[in-house]
Amino acid sequence: MKKHRAFLKFPFLLLLLCLLKFSKADSDGEASAMLSLKKSLNPPSSFGWSDPDPCKWTHVVCTGTKRVTRIQIGHSGLQGTLSPDIRSLTELERLELQWNNISGPIPTLSGLSSLQVLMLSNNHFDSIPSDIFQGLTSLQSVDVDNNPFASWEIPESLRNASALQNFSANSANVSGTLPGFLGPDEFPGLSILHLAFNNLEGELPLGLSGSQIQSLWLNGQKLTGSIDVLRNMTGLREVWLHSNAFSGPLPDFSGLQELESLSLRDNSFTGPVPASLMSLDSLRAVNLTNNHLQGPVPEFKASVSVDLEKDTNGFCLPAPGECDPRVKSLLSIASSVEYPLRLAESWIGNDPCTNWIGITCSNGNVTVINLEKMGLTGTISPEFGSIKSLQRIILGINNLTGTIPHELTTLPNLKTLDVSSNHLFGKVPAFKSNVVVNTNGNPDIGKDKSSLSPPGSSSPSGGGSGSGLSDGRVKTSSGVEYLHGLAHQSFIHRDLKPSNILLGDDMRAKVADFGLVRLAPEGKGSIETRIAGTFGYLAPEYAVTGRVTTKVDVYSFGVILMELITGRKSLDESQPEESIHLVSWFKRMFINKESSFKKAIDPTIDLDEETLASVHTVAELAGHCCAREPYQRPDMGHAVNILSSLVELWKPADQNPEDIYGIDLDMSLPQALKKWQAYEGRSDLESSTSSLLPSLGNTQMSIPSRPYGFAESFTSVDGR
Repeated sequence: MKKHRAFLKFPFLLLLLCLLKFSKADSDGEASAMLSLKKSLNPPSSFGWSDPDPCKWTHVVCTGTKRVTRIQIGHSGLQGTLSPDIRSLTELERLELQWNNISGPIPTLSGLSSLQVLMLSNNHFDSIPSDIFQGLTSLQSVDVDNNPFASWEIPESLRNASALQNFSANSANVSGTLPGFLGPDEFPGLSILHLAFNNLEGELPLGLSGSQIQSLWLNGQKLTGSIDVLRNMTGLREVWLHSNAFSGPLPDFSGLQELESLSLRDNSFTGPVPASLMSLDSLRAVNLTNNHLQGPVPEFKASVSVDLEKDTNGFCLPAPGECDPRVKSLLSIASSVEYPLRLAESWIGNDPCTNWIGITCSNGNVTVINLEKMGLTGTISPEFGSIKSLQRIILGINNLTGTIPHELTTLPNLKTLDVSSNHLFGKVPAFKSNVVVNTNGNPDIGKDKSSLSPPGSSSPSGGGSGSGLSDGRVKTSSGVEYLHGLAHQSFIHRDLKPSNILLGDDMRAKVADFGLVRLAPEGKGSIETRIAGTFGYLAPEYAVTGRVTTKVDVYSFGVILMELITGRKSLDESQPEESIHLVSWFKRMFINKESSFKKAIDPTIDLDEETLASVHTVAELAGHCCAREPYQRPDMGHAVNILSSLVELWKPADQNPEDIYGIDLDMSLPQALKKWQAYEGRSDLESSTSSLLPSLGNTQMSIPSRPYGFAESFTSVDGR
């Protein structure tokens, strides 16, 4: 028996000896790496790195098995270089070298999967490798500020660090564009993004939408375009965007309820300061100096420190107060074309009759508005109709879209309307016989819709081909958004798929089949239900747990967008194993936008440069909607805003015959159902607000699109 036990123990002892041998080999390797580090940094003898055992060195922390976990030698006056052998320290968690005089390249840290904190700021490093973050799956904080790097771009390898919370590279010669992958899908915990005083250019990526970044520093570079994406970054507390070339109007700040500091000075912002910014209770400091802001001087709360040199903007008065009615009307007209900079540079002060570009007056009354060849985009504002003294409106040779507003026919003194060479569509309103109307050069004038939008499918299935449907996508998303938040009570559809989205020849979209609708819980809670719906469109958390929020509909909508882009089914068993599930395949293809993704786009789509850009925008939105975690997905309101920016403002040429139902937006959804029933003589439908609403199984809901997020009507008809 004793021999037997000894025999059983032998393999265990052999294994233990092997482990000890390997452990000793590892610790010897780490000791060698640390000695290499000492040699490259050449610390003075007073530094305390004389013992042959690196685990006894000052500012070095090891495990009980002699594995180095921390090197914390910041603020030590060290010179020299950083040894590439440092990547042998495979259990290293913190590398803190900040505020020294270390020079040369930063070696690759690829493979240091335990590294959590990397602090290299305020040194003399001259380059940074593109694969530096490869395999750094535990990385939480990066600080490489104030180093004279050769020009570098934020590398793709950073995507490995999905646990990242802080990324700081101020004054580090970062170039290129700000990557869209820094958004919430890949970095849900990112709260600090500091990239000030670099050479970034381009626009803020839509991928940042929904991010919970709290501190955003992008000041002092070459960034351009709109900052509208900020409206959906609701975790923001500190935003520094000063000294760039941002332009356009300021966004709605009402969702940024934690914003404390906002610096926008030295840009080219136009339009009035939004009331949503002035009303924020959290705001403590704001800087708007040296822009082209217009309208009344903003009046902030007494608790806000305001830097606003009024003569560096274009406010109508030197102090808070109402602008002249003529100024208010003209600024409203400018809002429909996004307050172009050329107008903002001239339209300053409180008297439009004093050298405002494009404005002619007679006896203090505006008689001519001539904005020909101004490069205007957007629509013609109905506010033209409020300036009763107008005699001539010249808007030719621009890029205006939409229709000619009926309000212009009410102008009593109008003699000339020139809207030639634009992209207008729709019927020309009936003007007085003495008004000369020039619509030449608008190929779609008189048509119900613009040919700029891709042709739509009349198939009620709504999916499959991948072409058409921009307008339909928006209306499907003015419909789900209504269910989720614009109705007095919120509902979850639970079965969004192409066959439940009906499109007519006129591109009117209806969200159909409400047989699985559930009343949404208050707040952001979830409710447990039996699993229902269609595989391929089910959000992961719903398929696993049966618990639902409105975000399950967002996921399904994202799948539909992917189907439209690719022309593929959500589940296609004819594909290879790795490509059966559309969502995972789509995300893999989208990562490589330049090669693989272009091949993934439905070949029936005619891909010119403009269309490809739109497809990329929709694809990015689809990826966000299909994020694995519900909190990473946007609300449907965000989807509406993204898609609305890609299509013409949809408006029926004739009154919608369905409008005779007269649905009042102040009604709850059950009340609206009762009104439908009364109109159609149907009394058998239940209008209960119970959790299942089975009576909705044979209804469809149609929501006309709208410019600013408000549903206009919804109707019920028989049939699926």
